[in-house]
Amino acid sequence: MGAARTSDRGRRRAVPWVMLGLWIVVLAIASPFSSKLADVQRDRAVDYLPASADSTQVAKIQDQLPGGETTQMVVVYQRDGGLTEADRATAAGQIEEIAGAHRLVAEPVGVPSKDGSTLMYPVASNEPGTDEKARDELVNAVRDVAKGQDGLSVEVGGEGALATDASEVYNSLDGPLLYTTVAVVALLLILIYRSPFLWLVPLVVAGVANYLSMGVAYGLNQWFGTSVSGQSSGIMTILVFGAGTDYALLLVSRYREELRRIERPYEAMVAALRGCGPAVLASSGTVAAGLLCLLAADLNSSRGMGPLGTVGVLCALVAMLTLLPAVLVLLGRRVFWPLIPRYGSTPKARRSLFAAMGSSAGRRPVAVLVGGGVLLGALALGTFNLPGNLKQEDSFTSKPDAVAAMETLAAAYPERGTQAISVITPADRAAATLAEIRDTEGVDSAEQGRSGGGWAEISVIAKNAPQSAGETATIEDLRDRLDGSYVGGPSAEQIDLKDTNARDRLIVVPIVLVSVLLILIALLRSVVAPLILVVAVVAVWGAALGIGGLVFEPLFGFEGTDPGLGLLSFVFLVALGVDYGIFLMHRMREESLNGAEPDVAALTALRTTGGVIASAGLVLAATFAVLTNMPMVQLVELGFVIAVGVLLDTFLVRTYLVTSASVALRRKVWWPGALSKEPEHPVPPKEPERMTAAAH
Repeated sequence: MGAARTSDRGRRRAVPWVMLGLWIVVLAIASPFSSKLADVQRDRAVDYLPASADSTQVAKIQDQLPGGETTQMVVVYQRDGGLTEADRATAAGQIEEIAGAHRLVAEPVGVPSKDGSTLMYPVASNEPGTDEKARDELVNAVRDVAKGQDGLSVEVGGEGALATDASEVYNSLDGPLLYTTVAVVALLLILIYRSPFLWLVPLVVAGVANYLSMGVAYGLNQWFGTSVSGQSSGIMTILVFGAGTDYALLLVSRYREELRRIERPYEAMVAALRGCGPAVLASSGTVAAGLLCLLAADLNSSRGMGPLGTVGVLCALVAMLTLLPAVLVLLGRRVFWPLIPRYGSTPKARRSLFAAMGSSAGRRPVAVLVGGGVLLGALALGTFNLPGNLKQEDSFTSKPDAVAAMETLAAAYPERGTQAISVITPADRAAATLAEIRDTEGVDSAEQGRSGGGWAEISVIAKNAPQSAGETATIEDLRDRLDGSYVGGPSAEQIDLKDTNARDRLIVVPIVLVSVLLILIALLRSVVAPLILVVAVVAVWGAALGIGGLVFEPLFGFEGTDPGLGLLSFVFLVALGVDYGIFLMHRMREESLNGAEPDVAALTALRTTGGVIASAGLVLAATFAVLTNMPMVQLVELGFVIAVGVLLDTFLVRTYLVTSASVALRRKVWWPGALSKEPEHPVPPKEPERMTAAAH
């Protein structure tokens, strides 16, 4: 008997070490791939577009033309009060030097502004082809030559320069994004755990999960062609640390509780995993399913974010349910110092904030429910104040050289376009297409460029400024008139982004709602409770977007809204919001199964899980808020809306509205499941199991 106990004890001691060893092997295998993720990241506008878009077809055919894809730049010379002859000579000399050093598509010809203050030279080169690194080197080489002096300002703009500036911003995100996220999570964990050691454990495990997710994401790109962008890889990192820390909070809270009941850490961890594991698995599965719905999107950037976000959540889940328990067991009770949970002890009783909040919701549930609904509806009205679609030059929170050049061009040449529209047409119809283009209203000029492989390229300049309503009308008119031809270029790409996002919203949103609803029905064995959760998260999404509409332009000074903001924020808020709903409803159902009356079950669930959910919500909101410190407007807007939505969901919807609805509906909340029926033989309710808040 004693030998058996000794053997069993030895096995239990070995399990954590075996798990630790397995993770070391996994990381060793993933390491060569994790470091390569940045190499496959693509952030050109055309890389975000669907294959069916006109502008995508233009880019593909341009790659096949002699010289490959063309990098378009505009060198802008400007002096307040007017250019001098010396300025024009300087400009001509610099352009000649650029033409001598690089293979240009055509000889640059200067175009003076009407007021004589500005001179622009369109510069186009197919020297780098489709190599983004070579493109950046070309743009920087042109900038090294085009220098201002003695009051003469020189700026390099155009599609190629803008792409280079965007690429530099995205490439600079990885380090600051990771470091800031780690710092924010570390600070919150220190405040929550009040321990000098414990916060390090989930943070290190989240870092391991992030490293693994990078390797898996690279594998998806290589094996299945999953697109990887700076935005999607950044969001993946946020999800790993945000969701992973949430799962850690739930597990550590339950583990601390079990350590007071069970003497040995190994057995306590087994009990903790049995207690909170199903809820964590269900919630992470729901988040993953919601994110995978993005595979139905036509936009490459959105479709790629679905698998990458799912990889982040699942890697966090696996790490927190395997590596974290192993490390905690090996470290023993001392990791909780100075608040060590002693065997046989009881947590210090204190007034519960969530008990007080639940009581207020329980006294007048209908009034609280109506009041909360009116508040969310009022906030959602702010969506009408969202600024229009974001233009390329407004995508940066600072002003890089390419954006400054575009602003200078817009002020100096208000009467004409300064950015080429590319038309690809069958070579045997090039002359007729060129004549048709020149006859189109809104076209200032058109010139035939390269030809090859049965296609010809025509460069078109519109009469209106880039991405203005007039230029948009010209592009749409060209697409209507030119059968068999493709119309692309930077402005056309933005139109395709907007149209594709609108289409994706109509397709993806219903799929997400139906998928999440079906999963919740299966998990909660009810129709009413899942409907409450889904309606609640949709209301949160509308309110969070509305708050964005109230602050984006007036407070942040943003000139536009990213076309993909509505879809991406919806998917993330629905998936993550339902995540917390599962924690609450799972405990509510557990209390009901133990014989508690519906209103008592709802209030007990809030009291026992409120602290953990609040801590998790704060961490998740804080990790997404990190994006508001990034230099891209798209990331700032997405991070702001999701962070605000998570806070609304955590402290208003979960606390008051869902609880109030459950109290008001009583057993009907579980309709048509067995819990919706009055028991024939009432069972005395068991004393609810106490769940300490994560802060204990």
